[in-house]
Amino acid sequence: MNPRRISYAECSARERLARLLDEGSFHEWLPPAERVTSPHLAQLGVPTSFDDGVAVGRAGLDGREVFVAAQEGAFMGGGVGEVHGAKLVGLLRRALRDRPDAVLLLAESGGVRLHEANAGLIAVSEVMRALLDVRAAGIPVIVLIGGANGCFGGMGIVAACADHIVISDLGRHAMSGPEVIEASSGVEEFDSRDRGLVWRTTGGKHRYLLGDCDQLVEDDVAAFRAAAIRALGSSRPLTLQALEAEHALLAARLALAQGEVDALALWRRLGITGAEQVPDARVPQIRAMRPNPQEQPA
Repeated sequence: MNPRRISYAECSARERLARLLDEGSFHEWLPPAERVTSPHLAQLGVPTSFDDGVAVGRAGLDGREVFVAAQEGAFMGGGVGEVHGAKLVGLLRRALRDRPDAVLLLAESGGVRLHEANAGLIAVSEVMRALLDVRAAGIPVIVLIGGANGCFGGMGIVAACADHIVISDLGRHAMSGPEVIEASSGVEEFDSRDRGLVWRTTGGKHRYLLGDCDQLVEDDVAAFRAAAIRALGSSRPLTLQALEAEHALLAARLALAQGEVDALALWRRLGITGAEQVPDARVPQIRAMRPNPQEQPA
């Protein structure tokens, strides 16, 4: 363990930007001084944030230009609303114009805000479309997941649309969060208080081993920075062949699972005998199904 480790999970969005990117390189667009806030929250008597819970801008990463967005989990759980989503869309559309070396999304979100659900849902769909346009232009989109709120709901789908996902063992990534599943289907379906179950289902180690994430790192800002630098050339072309490979990955996973519903049993089927054991690469059956971005044309 690095004695000088700085927990990524415990940092705010702006602390992550300051520590992960090249020192002093972050230039923010629509900063808090611009007072661009949600038009909906105030009408509901809900406190607003002057950046609407996300900071966007350009910066340097190992000397290369990147566009970056960081969601603030301390504001409404990083929930996406109209302005929050518009800032993400604007960042991605500007990337199409200016063509940075990569786009980084420091994701921490429980999904769409219920306070402005319709606007948030539309915003997420626009983010997905803009992200795929950026990928189609050959600009890699890299998602970092390691915040306390995880990456769920609409942002969970957005992350899955990216070229490359970096996640920590403390990170979580899924479509529906544990509390949402429990509320809709009952505690018998998913006990959100069972922390072991939560991490065996949505946690970073599990997601990495199943092939949903590309790099598993420690809860350390420096580790996330190093992983982001490694991922700068990780563009995956949006082709029919690549889509078929992703479908094959899912089919292989289902075949290997053979009806298992618990992650520990599934890990044993994959040849992982101890919960503490994380190989340098995914199990061959899963890894072989996903194309290597380093072997793909830009």
